[in-house]
Amino acid sequence: METKNKTPFFVSSLIFLLCCLARFCYGTDIIRQGKTMKDGDKLVSSDGVFELGFFSPENSRFRYVGIWYKVDMEAVVWVANRDKPMVNTNGVLRIGIDGNLVVLDGNRNLVWSSGVPGILSNTSSARLQKNGNLELLNNDTSEVIWDSFHHPTDTFLPGMKLPVSLSMGEVRFFRSWRSAIDPSYGNYSAGIIPNGGPQIVIWDQSGRRRWRSGQWNEVIFTGVSNMSNTASFLYGFKLSETDENGTRYFMYKPSNSSALSRFHIGYDGTERLLRWDGKNWTVLLSQPGNKCDLYNHCGNYATCDNFVSSSTCNCLEGFRPKFEDQWSKGNWSGGCERRTELECQRGKPDGFKRMKCMKLPDFSNIPVKSRDDCRQSCLGNCSCTAYAYVYGIGCMIWVGDLVDVQHIDQSGPIQFFYRLNHSDLDDKKKISNGVIVIISLVGACFLVAFLWLLWRYKKKLKVSSMVCCKDKDAVVFIEFSTEFSADFSGPSDILIDGNQVNRPELPIFNFSIVAAATNNFCEENKLGQGGFGAVYKGELPGGQEIAVKRLSRQSGQGLEEFKNEIILLAKLQHRNLVRLLGCCIQGEEKMLIYEYMPNKSLNNFLFAKQAVLDWRTRVGIIEGIARGLLYLHRDSRLRIIHRDLKASNILLDAEMNPKISDFGMARIFGGNQNEANTWIYVT
Repeated sequence: METKNKTPFFVSSLIFLLCCLARFCYGTDIIRQGKTMKDGDKLVSSDGVFELGFFSPENSRFRYVGIWYKVDMEAVVWVANRDKPMVNTNGVLRIGIDGNLVVLDGNRNLVWSSGVPGILSNTSSARLQKNGNLELLNNDTSEVIWDSFHHPTDTFLPGMKLPVSLSMGEVRFFRSWRSAIDPSYGNYSAGIIPNGGPQIVIWDQSGRRRWRSGQWNEVIFTGVSNMSNTASFLYGFKLSETDENGTRYFMYKPSNSSALSRFHIGYDGTERLLRWDGKNWTVLLSQPGNKCDLYNHCGNYATCDNFVSSSTCNCLEGFRPKFEDQWSKGNWSGGCERRTELECQRGKPDGFKRMKCMKLPDFSNIPVKSRDDCRQSCLGNCSCTAYAYVYGIGCMIWVGDLVDVQHIDQSGPIQFFYRLNHSDLDDKKKISNGVIVIISLVGACFLVAFLWLLWRYKKKLKVSSMVCCKDKDAVVFIEFSTEFSADFSGPSDILIDGNQVNRPELPIFNFSIVAAATNNFCEENKLGQGGFGAVYKGELPGGQEIAVKRLSRQSGQGLEEFKNEIILLAKLQHRNLVRLLGCCIQGEEKMLIYEYMPNKSLNNFLFAKQAVLDWRTRVGIIEGIARGLLYLHRDSRLRIIHRDLKASNILLDAEMNPKISDFGMARIFGGNQNEANTWIYVT
């Protein structure tokens, strides 16, 4: 009898609990078949970063379905029904009878649909992923049927993959809002175009270009003048290898993966990189940033210079204003024209004028040409107006007018050559032979004096700032005495203590930036001490955590290891090798800058009593080390023998992924080499 009385109470409690769970089911990240998400319910990504739900912009009565950052509901990154808002709070989001994700208004009329044909109605569900991507999934196969990343609105998020297809010409557009309170299609769009080297372009409503980033050279966009000011930009962007369909994908991964960031095309036509600082969104990059950034602001064959108080236009050397009266009034849109016609059509050779510190013109062609053939290819084609050979891109040829040329404070080792009549190249005042002899003798004396001083003081580095004319950047790139080639081949031209070191393919950090990042190398930032020198923890201006290995001035062996690490790690890249972000060589100071490993070395876990690893983690570490060694011994373009592999040289990142480090004693072997004579090292 007592058991009978308890049974109804148990059943009632269970029903009450299930009702409560049903009410709060949308605290999860998934919408299943047969479930309805009402206005007021929210879908939250598993890490709690993104939310999906119904919202109204400020001072608006209309309702939309969208995705936003949980820390700031106004930071909307995607809108479903942007051109068809609802007028009340009776709308719902559900899996429709055709298996698509649909938004219905209060009368259950269709407002928006994912619109994928041929889905079985009972096999789909929708999930909000940790990267902010809303995916429609096939429950049987886990296949992604549709996702919001392939149908963006005005925001590019880390984790998105933008197709860059030369064969198909596919461009995925981001469209701005119409206003701050109206998510409908606005006046500006942005996307990445593949032709002539991938670059970001902003268009206005009529399809005219408003701004472009300049061509991507595998490191930076060459036309963004301040892109290298923050070290985090250098390693955030990546262009994937070509897949079987001939498509490459552009991605962005912030240096600090825990920081919230987004690229946003505003209703004013400005693209901004924003990062959450805990209270507000900080603008790290904004384009266009001035009048010179506006597309072809000075017209054809003219450069825009923003280094003076106001944007100034100048014709390229050998050109003159096309409309003098308008030019003098500050109306530069007409551009410039040649002073002297080219001789090529009459069978006579022309010359080329070299330019540096320039944003390369738009509409280039990239023929399959070597560096040596690039000039000859342009010289032999009378339609060719300019050429350049750019590291990471290759030979670039311009046919027709030179459009959107800008003087910028960054272009690295890029040299741009445009075609001129020889008379425009030789129109400078002639100098007598006697003056030439005197100048030559004086120059020779200065050269001898300079070489003597160079030998005496042992200048450490022959570099040129990537800021050709203004050395203000936190990170600079090495400029070599010869032009870059696509495979980084070429002579050495870095001197360290009088010894040549093969040129590194990585940034050089200014000493002041490294010192600031490590709080002037204070003891609290010190991670350890070795034969090489001290290791410090630091943080770059972009928020990226780094480890700085500072060479001891008394370490002779450390100097050899320093040179060896620059030569090797700059050419190696693998998920199980520690990542060398750059180096600093200034006066007596020599430092290597690595990615920071929060879990330190394997040594701490194997020999520390308080740290115990589970077997899954142990097996993962073993597999990672094996993958790294396989890459070094067999799969990398250089065959490397580490020679100092031990627990203290296995570093662990935040996810306990192992990274092989300390390549100071490593040795390069030839492809068929099985043995070598080496010095004996004891560690």
